[in-house]
Amino acid sequence: MSAITHLAVLDDEPAITRLLAQYLTTHGFRVSELHSGAALMQLMANDPPVLVLLDLGLPGEDGLVLARRLREGFRCGLVIVTGRGDAVDKVVGLELGADDYVTKPFDLRELLARVKAVLRRLEPGPAAAASAPARDGRAIRFAGWQLDTAARRLTGPDDREVALTAGEYELLLTLARHPGRVLSRDFLLEATRGRAAGPFDRTIDVQIGRLRRKIEPQPDEPQIIKSVRGAGYLFVPAVEPV
Repeated sequence: MSAITHLAVLDDEPAITRLLAQYLTTHGFRVSELHSGAALMQLMANDPPVLVLLDLGLPGEDGLVLARRLREGFRCGLVIVTGRGDAVDKVVGLELGADDYVTKPFDLRELLARVKAVLRRLEPGPAAAASAPARDGRAIRFAGWQLDTAARRLTGPDDREVALTAGEYELLLTLARHPGRVLSRDFLLEATRGRAAGPFDRTIDVQIGRLRRKIEPQPDEPQIIKSVRGAGYLFVPAVEPV
């Protein structure tokens, strides 16, 4: 990412958007402060940010509906920042494709770290490319699917492109790099998000469910990504470079 990466912060409280804008600006970002869904949609049309920090508790608006509109209509990172700490809200947010979910009150340094982690997943920097040129510079194939690691594009057996969020891409790539090996939730969370799992953290389970619905012929009877009870997940098919 460039030194002037554009972020958008949407919250109904100006004090919060101002605080986040000031803090993120001092760390090299350009920040747009927004207070309504209409303002966000206008920004997405005219000056789209690379990542949106979205509050769910907007008066008269449903933040989850906005999250869905972002995922269906735009390619950008999405971090939900909200006072809704309920596990159901978190699962629903992740199901809609949020790359991360942060509850208020939050630590500014932790939020910055999470934002940077999502940005790295959106566009690996030179250091990442230099450390793994053989793995990130070509495509891999498994079970009729092809994952282009240079373009970050997934193509199905019918040559149809399937859209992945940044988190889904990183999770699928991590699984495909370790075929035939059981990977724990802690390992997957650390590998894809750079942090350890907290109590009752269902982030990986939710994204596994999303991936299955996209790549499994029968998501309820998965043959590509299998669950190993009490251990984690197993990527079953053989993986070959293209």
